[in-house]
Parts: sequence; structure tokens; C-alpha cells
Amino acid sequence: MLDKSERPFIPGLELGEIFYREAVRPVLDQHFPGRAHTAALIGSGSEILGFDDRQSTDHHWGPRLLLFLTAEDKVALGEKLPETLAHHLPTHIRSYPTHFSPPDPEDNNTQLLVEIDQGPVNHRVELHTLSGFFADYLAVDIAQPLAPADWLTLPEQHLRSVTAGAVYHDDLGLDALRKRFAYYPQDVWLYMLAAGWARIGQEEHLMGRAGQVGDEIGSALIGARLVRDIMNLCFLMEKTYTPYSKWFGTAFAKLDCADELTPILRNVQRGETWQEREQHLCEAYEYVAQMHNALGITERIPAMVSNFHGRPFKVIHSWRFEEAIREEIRDPILKELSGKRCIGSIDQFSDNVDLRCSSTLRSELRALYGEKLARPESF
Repeated sequence: MLDKSERPFIPGLELGEIFYREAVRPVLDQHFPGRAHTAALIGSGSEILGFDDRQSTDHHWGPRLLLFLTAEDKVALGEKLPETLAHHLPTHIRSYPTHFSPPDPEDNNTQLLVEIDQGPVNHRVELHTLSGFFADYLAVDIAQPLAPADWLTLPEQHLRSVTAGAVYHDDLGLDALRKRFAYYPQDVWLYMLAAGWARIGQEEHLMGRAGQVGDEIGSALIGARLVRDIMNLCFLMEKTYTPYSKWFGTAFAKLDCADELTPILRNVQRGETWQEREQHLCEAYEYVAQMHNALGITERIPAMVSNFHGRPFKVIHSWRFEEAIREEIRDPILKELSGKRCIGSIDQFSDNVDLRCSSTLRSELRALYGEKLARPESF
């Protein structure tokens, strides 16, 4: 038995596949032969995004699996299957314990790996139905089409974590279901793009003005917000869901634009004066403006900064991009919404973690978009 510091690190998605194929599947084949099931690792956890490392192994990480059953089998086997696994799973897989501590109510119900010599194993093979999982994790009914208000109130980090991860075996159609959530419908995407430019337009002239009156701290804060807005816009333009804040920069580094844009944005953050920040923000503005033109979704818009009206602050005049994108929205209700209050999605109008991650608040959030937008229509 290796000390935990001596264990070779195995990424969680790889370890999950080993756990399924070498430990869980043999028990299923022996004790529940022929039962249709889907085995996967999706949902919460850094390993789902492929961003886990050795540090990740210190809490809520280890050999684990989501096992999806039919509704009938979930009722019939809901107690027997976990108990059978507890008595027949190996205590270790690739030197990692398969036994976990009970959830710690003082630490967000975190479970830790625990060394044992013999079973039963307190495993983390979680039983779900497909409909039950998506109802709990996304607060959606997979039997119904999604309305625009559904898409706009689904946190991107949750959308990313149900479309990332890995599916190891799929009798029940999880992969087909995940394709429904692969990315936003076209008009929802256009609305969010318009809102992304609108956010930049709300503050692009304020960074310099704050600095002009000697408020370099305030100026730097606005500059940092603009950096984040630019990065969010890049995720949208490359049709990639954003993860939660811990992995935001890590995920950004994997975008096609990152190699050229990251040094520019870092220079914004390093700027000691508002003039330095403005210089590099202008580079970033013109870069993302060129990215917009490369999308081909509107007629070309000059990708050049100029003064904000008569004031000595350089801006990209984001309203030009916002208005041009709004003109391309075909859904009449989304088009009407974009012209009235282009607030965008939940991730664009709030960074409050509890608001974004609470599935129970989604019905209230949908009301922000009005009754018409809550109808499924063609989505």
C-alpha cells in the first residue's frame, strides 16, 4: 500500500474509466447481467474539465462514477446495487482507495479517500436516471424543448460540465442528450454576443475618466472588469462555455485567440497608469473587433479605436457591434428583448456564485425575460 504522496497521479477522468472497466463493470456483469446502463463522469469536479492535478486529490476526488439506470431499474435496484458494490468492489484501484469518508457537514459534505484493508467499501458510485440528473443539476425537463429563457438562465459552468467529462458506456443515450446542450441556439448566441459588446460599451470610457481625476485604484478595477468582459466575449465568439472562476483563465488559455491576446490583457493588468491601461485595452479592443469581423455574422465594422465623443479617452464604440448583431437576430421575441434590455444571460448580468449555481432560483430568473421568452417556441 503506497503512501498517498507516492501514488502516481492519474487524471480523474482516466481513473474513472479504469474504475468502471476494472472494478464496477465486472460486478455489474456478474450480479446484474444484461442491465441497460450508462456510466459517465459529468457534473461537478475539476476532473470533469480536465483541470485536476495532484492538489485536487486532497478532497472530494478519487475513483468515482455516475451510473445511470432506467427509471424502473433505479427503483428496483436502488438499494441492492449500491450494497452489492460495497461488498464486491476492490478496496483499491491503481493504488488509490475506493473507500471514502462520510460526507462532512462542516465542509460542504466533502468526502475524503480513506485507506481500508477490507470491505465493505463506502464507494462513490452514484445512481441516477438521466431525467433525474438533469432535473437536479440544470433544473430542466429533458422531455421538453428549451425556451430562450431556459438557455439564458442556465449557468455556463453547468453547461460546460455536462458537455465535458467522459462517457464510458452508454446504453441509455447520454451522449445524444449531451449534444442538445452542446452550445446555444443561433439567436440566443447572437443575443448574448450583443450583450457582451453592450457590457464593454457600458464602461469602456470610464477607465480613463477615473484615472484622469487621480483615482488609479478605481481605474484599475474598471480596467480589470473590461479585461474579463473581453475574455467572456472571446469565449462567446469561439462558442465555448466558460467554467467557474477558478478555471476561467486556464480555460481561456486554450482558446484559439489566447496566444496573441493574453500578453495584451496581462499588460492591461500590469499598467500603473490609466494611459498605460488604455494603450493595451485599445490593442485588445481592435483584436476582438477583428475577431468579430472574421465571424462573418454582420457586415464588416471598422476595427479601430477613436476618441469617446469630445473626450480624450480611446474606445472601440461597442454600440456599433451591438447594434449590428441585434439586426441579425431573427427570432422576433429575442429581437424585441435585445432592443429593450440587452442584459444577456445569467453569467453576463451577475457574478454571484449562489445566484448562478442555485437551480431552485431559475424559475424566478426566467421572469426577467418576460412570459413570451419563457415559451419553448422553436428552441
